[in-house]
Amino acid sequence: MGCSSTKLVGTWKNPDTVIFDAYQVLVVGMTQEDATRVEFETKFADALKSQGIDAVRSIDLFDVEFTSAERSEQELAEVEEQLLDKGFDAILFTKLVGTENRRTFKEHLNDMDKLFMRFSTDYLEHQDIYYDPEYYDTFSIYHAETSLYCICIGKEIELIWRGEVNVTEPNNINKAIDSYIKLVTKSMGEVDVIF
Repeated sequence: MGCSSTKLVGTWKNPDTVIFDAYQVLVVGMTQEDATRVEFETKFADALKSQGIDAVRSIDLFDVEFTSAERSEQELAEVEEQLLDKGFDAILFTKLVGTENRRTFKEHLNDMDKLFMRFSTDYLEHQDIYYDPEYYDTFSIYHAETSLYCICIGKEIELIWRGEVNVTEPNNINKAIDSYIKLVTKSMGEVDVIF
């Protein structure tokens, strides 16, 4: 795999929501790696700001202790109230939900029309499967999910939109983040969510 790829594999939009405009959005990137979280939340907040939306990174709102331990439903309800009091109307929440390893065969078919009519020819062409560690390429696919929640007065927080994205083995985390954000914001815009 020469370069990483980012692919939207599924979306869902609340059928009760025709258009959803958000004016102040909390951007939450859930990861254990602080540097990646800072980079992701900063770039996503900047993308929202470029569209005229007031976006705040969760790292600017949550103290370090908040993310260092498990939180209860009551504690999260208190956070929701604080967000309402501060004028937030949406939370954009991104998390890594899984990963899988894949293997692909090294490119051996230089001539697509070549047919192995004899066992010996086929065997000789592919015998390095036994001993060449480079015969297979192993790479990871990361499954991420971005959800947009409405913080509506007098209601429980409601899911407005969700996108599922696969990111293949990012060689450059900054480029992968840029690609991810571009893909998600485009998809949300196509269904009149935020943009």
